[in-house]
Amino acid sequence: MNVRIRGQVSVTAGSDPLYVIDGFPITGTIGNLNPDEIEDISILKDAASTSLYGSRAANGVVLITTKTAKPGKTTVSFNTYVGTQKVPMKGRLEMMNAEEFALFKKQSYEDAGDPVPAEFANPEQYRDKNNDWYGAVLRRAPIQSYNLSVTTSRENMSSTLVAGIFNQQGVVINNEYKRYTLRLNNKYNLSDKVTLGFNAAPQYVYDNTPRTDGDRGNGILFNALHTWPVMPIYDENGELTLYNRFDGQDKNTGNIYSYPNWVRAAGELVNETRDINLLGNGYVQYEPIKGLKLRSSLNVEYLNKKWFFFNPSTATWQMNVPIPTTARTNRQSLENMGWLNENMVTYTKSIGNHNFEILAGFTKQRFKQEFSTISADTYTDDRLPTIQGALNINRGGTLNGVNDWTLSSYISRLTYNYKGRYLFTAAVRADGSSRFGSNNLWGTFPSASAGWVISDEAFMEPVLPVSFAKIRASFGVIGNNNIGNYTSHALINSTVNAAFGDQVAPGAAVVSIANPNLGWERTRQFDIGLDLGLFNDRIQFIYDFYTKRTTNLLYAVQLPQESGFGNFNDNIGEIKFWGHEFSITSKNLVGNLKWNTNFNISFNRNKVMALAEGIDRVYGTFHITQVGKPFGQFYGLIKDGYYMNQEELAASPVVPGRSVVGGIKYRDLNGDKVITNGGDKDDRTIIGNPFPDFTYGITNSLKYKNWDFEITGSGSQGNELWMRHLYSTANLDGVFNMVRKANDRFRAQRQPDGTYTMITPGNGLFGQTARRDGNLTGLERDWASSHFVFDASFFTIKNITLGYTIQAKNRYFQSARLYGSIQQAYVFTKYWGGNNPETSGNGAGDGDGGNLSQGIDFSNYPVPRTFTVGINLNF
Repeated sequence: MNVRIRGQVSVTAGSDPLYVIDGFPITGTIGNLNPDEIEDISILKDAASTSLYGSRAANGVVLITTKTAKPGKTTVSFNTYVGTQKVPMKGRLEMMNAEEFALFKKQSYEDAGDPVPAEFANPEQYRDKNNDWYGAVLRRAPIQSYNLSVTTSRENMSSTLVAGIFNQQGVVINNEYKRYTLRLNNKYNLSDKVTLGFNAAPQYVYDNTPRTDGDRGNGILFNALHTWPVMPIYDENGELTLYNRFDGQDKNTGNIYSYPNWVRAAGELVNETRDINLLGNGYVQYEPIKGLKLRSSLNVEYLNKKWFFFNPSTATWQMNVPIPTTARTNRQSLENMGWLNENMVTYTKSIGNHNFEILAGFTKQRFKQEFSTISADTYTDDRLPTIQGALNINRGGTLNGVNDWTLSSYISRLTYNYKGRYLFTAAVRADGSSRFGSNNLWGTFPSASAGWVISDEAFMEPVLPVSFAKIRASFGVIGNNNIGNYTSHALINSTVNAAFGDQVAPGAAVVSIANPNLGWERTRQFDIGLDLGLFNDRIQFIYDFYTKRTTNLLYAVQLPQESGFGNFNDNIGEIKFWGHEFSITSKNLVGNLKWNTNFNISFNRNKVMALAEGIDRVYGTFHITQVGKPFGQFYGLIKDGYYMNQEELAASPVVPGRSVVGGIKYRDLNGDKVITNGGDKDDRTIIGNPFPDFTYGITNSLKYKNWDFEITGSGSQGNELWMRHLYSTANLDGVFNMVRKANDRFRAQRQPDGTYTMITPGNGLFGQTARRDGNLTGLERDWASSHFVFDASFFTIKNITLGYTIQAKNRYFQSARLYGSIQQAYVFTKYWGGNNPETSGNGAGDGDGGNLSQGIDFSNYPVPRTFTVGINLNF
């Protein structure tokens, strides 16, 4: 899961927001946080509200407050739900079945005038004998959750305990996730002046995901789509096959790839992580005089991660790897330790109608990581995948390392209001980060905000429809230091050997250039907004306009080859962001039937204003980031259909020696009558945008007596996806299974003179097969173009919940709520490349492609539809 606030992007310094749990800025994400521990989530977007978090707040802040006891109450609650998950058929990528694929192969041979191999001469022989490899690695999977919460509050202490167990079987075979969590929040009032607090949240997580995601050859799901449906999943004895390829009498079937059994691979590959996490903090607060509070806290986070990968000799996630293969393992042990000490002084004072709060403080944070990796292979027995059981320890894959960083900060803030009507806040934070050069360690980040509650003014009293009105504005500078560690230093490779005569001696060499001036990436942001309540707040309206500029972008600038180095980390360029955000909450009905609606919509834009000196563009995978254009746009040739006949081919710009009738036709942008992919006469241009025109969400909540009903949806309009899997799932050479839409392709008959005449134009989506001229199909398959770019606008019904509450019957029992819900209920979209139009991945299957390469669909892990029933018991 990736979160972006206001569309924030950086070239290389990351775009994830800062997550703050109970005041502690954690170094990771909240993917493993137990939702039942959460009391409240707030999103900080403008510079004034994020400024106190300084160095990592450039991408916004997600504030999470966990549950605490309510004064004077002791409560016990038990929440549980069970459910089932399944990938719906609607939305899956439709591939050819066995009969369709055999017919495709037969026609491709016939169109080329070649003999049809016996395996495809009679496609009807495969009727009702389809092997759906993708469907075979999926399953219906259970999900269950159990949570117990106990809170108590007395005169001098309060305590909250939340314990949870979560078990989710994935919809892919052998995928499993387990989470065991415990949270204890305690607060002690030692006296009227001294308060102590202690929170601890240990957690254990187990996750096994058997190489599901990735490009061709890297991910089981992607590979399963490619496998010929005429190849059997099970042998004649009902056992899973080991290895599939056509070994018939005619070897010229086009089967240049061999396939292991992906069902076996999903079941036998082990790719598991075991995490032990701990978040803890303690604080003491002393109030020597009324209004003056001194607070010191120590926050700790700890992670111990064990990763184990085992590839037995009977399975693999890669194509064209013979079975049995070389069994191998990878092990990694990683330990993270971080702490944050905060020391704050707060003074609150009211003089008449003037109210002040002054805050000052100092914080110190440190993070350290140690890791080791061992890679081994060639096991004599798959049942003993231990290190000592391997015949070979791979030195290239065996390593260990340490890295750490520190951050020191000084904070001050003044908050003032007059009668709660006129509001003003000013803050400044100075951060020193070890990640930057010695000449630029410190960054200063000021901010200011002002607000005016207009509805409190006398002149607004006659305006009866307006129950509340406030205008506000803020300006501030915030920073970003997410560049990794040691990038400002000259790094040394100590494994470089040197030759002295006939002797080889170990040595070391400098592999990067130091930059003592490497400094903070900065974002200046201005925000103005309006909060409006109408008709006694029956309607609440919020509007924000923001504009921000990110400068001193952290980037590895390429160096001339003769320098001996590849790149140089420096601060370059500038990106401008701006947008409009609207939110409306309405109480449509307030009687016995209560109906509330919340709707929000956001329009976010960005433009690259500058890059490095002498550089006006940066390339990503199928993308370009160019001065004067939005960030990370799709880049390639423009598809102009197909050459319909020999006359059109002769009169049109072509790729010399490769364009044919029925072949893809590209637009000649420079007018030289030749299609050029790169170089000085490049015909490539911007062909799409992964960013949406707008995003929106809507929630409707209804309540009638003891019944409650809620439906939530979200959508995106105008975003596009690069359907990366088409380069192989629509490979016209027929070496892989094909998308079903290729049944209606351009067909042309090869003539004795080598030209082609059209049989049918198809639907305009795919060209002709041209078997004898395999390099011709590569123009459509391998050249980046608008052929791969599709509208991915969508609206998803994210959740539908119906519940019934049984009210308290005695003093020991407060209430019980029974409910049922559907998650990912339905996706409305024209996108046909898969069931998740929100996807974005990279070829390795371990990320979203980064900021320079967003919006790539590798047919990654599908989003299931989940049905659950649950009960909440309160005592």
